[in-house]
Amino acid sequence: MTRLIPYLQASAELSLKEKVGQLFMPAAFINDSESEIQALEKLIKEHHIGSLCFFHSRASAATNFEGIKEVVYNEDSLETLKKLIARYQKAAKTPLLISIDAEWGLAMRVEQAPQYPYAITQGALQEHTDLIFKIGKNIAHDCKYCGIHWNLAPVVDINNNPNNPVIGYRSYGENKELVSEKAIAFTLGTKSEGVLTCAKHFPGHGDTAIDSHLGLPIIEKSKEALCKNELFPFRELIENGVDSVMIGHLSVPSLSNGKNTPATLSKEIIKGVLRKKLKFNGVVVSDALNMHSVSKMYPTKGELEWMAFDAGNDVLCFAENTKEGMDLILKNASKQQIEESFERFWNLKLKAFTALKESPDEVRNPVSLNHKLAYESLSLVHGDQRYIKPFRTGGFVGVTIGKEANNPFFGTISKSVDFAGFSTKSSSKKEILEQIEGKNVLLTLFPPLVKPKDNFGVSQQDLALISEILANQNVVLYHFGNPYFLNLLPFQKGKAVVVAFQDFETFQQNAANHFLGKVDAKGKLPITLNSKVCTSTK
Repeated sequence: MTRLIPYLQASAELSLKEKVGQLFMPAAFINDSESEIQALEKLIKEHHIGSLCFFHSRASAATNFEGIKEVVYNEDSLETLKKLIARYQKAAKTPLLISIDAEWGLAMRVEQAPQYPYAITQGALQEHTDLIFKIGKNIAHDCKYCGIHWNLAPVVDINNNPNNPVIGYRSYGENKELVSEKAIAFTLGTKSEGVLTCAKHFPGHGDTAIDSHLGLPIIEKSKEALCKNELFPFRELIENGVDSVMIGHLSVPSLSNGKNTPATLSKEIIKGVLRKKLKFNGVVVSDALNMHSVSKMYPTKGELEWMAFDAGNDVLCFAENTKEGMDLILKNASKQQIEESFERFWNLKLKAFTALKESPDEVRNPVSLNHKLAYESLSLVHGDQRYIKPFRTGGFVGVTIGKEANNPFFGTISKSVDFAGFSTKSSSKKEILEQIEGKNVLLTLFPPLVKPKDNFGVSQQDLALISEILANQNVVLYHFGNPYFLNLLPFQKGKAVVVAFQDFETFQQNAANHFLGKVDAKGKLPITLNSKVCTSTK
């Protein structure tokens, strides 16, 4: 703080080249090698970098889009993150603005860090924006513990495509008012701790079936439809003081004069729609420029960085060609263009550091808040609760897909009701079918993946088993995962279907208490399910 203010007050002393360097936000990786760390320190020093965005590792989803590289986990990564931030700050002439994607907590990028429910879980809450405010506040608290100033959240995309491979669970739902209300609560909670916020992915990444990490999604909606729906949450967050807006890598021809240009590179979308129409005066940050939807379009080093800047992005996230990008910007951009972006970013940095409160001594314990969220989000999505009681009194067999049978859900129920539990992890399909024949079945689903790739990680054999059980038995089903998974199943054949969303222990225990008749299902699914809608994403 003390070494930042003089530089902030004397920003005019920076050269034009140094001001351009401030607009670059290279990726920093928590689990980098010493040589990689030194290379980034050198980049920061030589090019006057203004900000960093932290990711888990070079084998994580941020760079390993095809999932080929093996991700190595590091249980000390939270403390490693703190040390790296301090080290990179020492390398900077002026303090760096540190950012991270912490949509559901630092756990999105960091092992052994606090995790909160996904946005889709929060979307099920009924009139409990106070709890979402607390999520934003707690995550911001944890960011400050590490030295992070800028949480690149919330996602305000309206997820109205069940096959969306990259947004889905990261969205609050399919209703624009619901998405806006909850995103505003999260934003206000974040800002209450002095941490910066970011609405993403403009102009709306919800209605796509292509992952923009891999290819360029094209949204063929009319301008009127987009203004009425997709742009609505962004307009609401801008009016409520969101600090920045991230531009998504998606083509929206109706907003860019019929061109298939990615929004990240579209002057019509950034300078026209976002700046002029929505009157946003804050910082515009690009989505990661290493993503294949745009990076493969510009093989010449630095060209993509220049194109993104020229289109209206103030901050170039995950810029991989800093030197070449700076050279092209200095060559092609007017001084006024550079000064305007620099001023917006410098003001954001000033806001972050002047709002900086004392760093906490530890991260928040999420258990208490997660318990309340589990209680308020549990959603009965099909059937009737009255069908559950006969299972408790008349007997049933428990079957678990995706976890062992000794899970907290079955464990909590077993304290009150005697039953036999089986799992596909330890029993064959034949053994399970023999054990459940002619009996009520309490079926629990724990898909390994939260994204729809490869049927959420569930094998075809297990999908067939679930469908067979639903078709031939009296079933009460509890689902711990992305609710879109149910679209792969004839879930309507169940007597009652309950979505608990998360597999956290407290969510499993709350769901068990619901089965035992001790709590109600208070949530409401924020999306529409239609059996057999989703398709496998290979």
